[in-house]
Amino acid sequence: MSVHLHWFLPTGGDGRTLVDRHAYTDGGIRRDRITPVSGIRAPDIEYLAQIAKAAEQLGFEAVLTPTGTWCEDAWLTTVALTQVTERLKFLVAFRPGVISPVLAAQMAATYQRISRGRLLLNVVTGGDSTEQKRFGDHLGHDRRYARTDEFLKIVRGVWGGRPFDFHGEHYQVAGGLTALPPDPLPQIFFGGSSAAAGPVAARNVDVYLTWGEPPEEVKQKIDWIRGLAEKEVRTVRFGIRLHTISRDSSKEAWATAGRLLDDLDPETVTAAQQALGKSESVGQQRMLALHGGSRDKLEIAPNLWAGVGLVRGGAGTALVGSHAEVADRIEEYHSLGIEHFVLSGYPHLEEAYWFGEGVRPELAARGLLEAGPAPPAGVPAVNGRPASAPGGAPLLIAGGR
Repeated sequence: MSVHLHWFLPTGGDGRTLVDRHAYTDGGIRRDRITPVSGIRAPDIEYLAQIAKAAEQLGFEAVLTPTGTWCEDAWLTTVALTQVTERLKFLVAFRPGVISPVLAAQMAATYQRISRGRLLLNVVTGGDSTEQKRFGDHLGHDRRYARTDEFLKIVRGVWGGRPFDFHGEHYQVAGGLTALPPDPLPQIFFGGSSAAAGPVAARNVDVYLTWGEPPEEVKQKIDWIRGLAEKEVRTVRFGIRLHTISRDSSKEAWATAGRLLDDLDPETVTAAQQALGKSESVGQQRMLALHGGSRDKLEIAPNLWAGVGLVRGGAGTALVGSHAEVADRIEEYHSLGIEHFVLSGYPHLEEAYWFGEGVRPELAARGLLEAGPAPPAGVPAVNGRPASAPGGAPLLIAGGR
């Protein structure tokens, strides 16, 4: 089992900080900050194209694109980026509760033809009722997962190339059909830590994703989902979502992690923790429990840092260390059964180079993946990192602000 490396497209904006122009308030609503944060890059298509091209050149297999109020639409953004890349796949996140499953199946089929087979799907059931209601979805947490179960059954049914009927609690479909099914069928990625989520994964998905928890907790999740899948006579593969801060030395990596916290005042952290604490997502609550809102002990396992989760929802942990140390941790997760690593870092363009030119060769040398491509022409690397213009500005940055 080889390692599959994926990167991330920051369609909600990017920068050199964990906070942007907004701060969390009650209910998770974000308001403009009085004092703008420096170093913010807008998610315009030119900048996202730079990241996508860099990911492709550095040997990443795919890029994950998020979904939600604060992001650009994942379908439209990524299909545009298929036109400026050649091999890179796009892991498109979307919420099943706000789109017809037959339409989603048709969109996926069209996408596969436009991209020549470069679509992967990340089905996000949603763990925040406030966010769901913005899109007109008023179901409770467990009912949303029951609906996702039906949704995925229908998607796979209409991909069969024949009229498909379905009569369930949430959907009734008569003669659902995708006239030209996608070829190949997109792999379906899915995550969820609740009791309601596990059976949905076991019955329907190809890859179960977990956020970056300590290895022993990840192993428990793998064993849980694997056991449920065996009862369904299915095999599910596993992936993990992590940030990375990889440098030539461990000292430099940890110093970089520390700098990400420099502009986090206590009020910002408290407001973020209060808002995130209201989430219905079991996975989000597990992320919060890793640090408890405190900066005192953020290294929760060797080289696993929970600092991101102080102010950001979703994936809240990062692998921090030298290139060899980060490779060690990936190898450790891989030994547990993790195959797909969906990675990111701030800023996403520079961190793609740090990882791609530093950690990826380590993994290749250990036989975990094939050797990557040569560094792209015209983009020299210095000591495993992207070359910089005078003053430290990366040569490739454009389109941000």
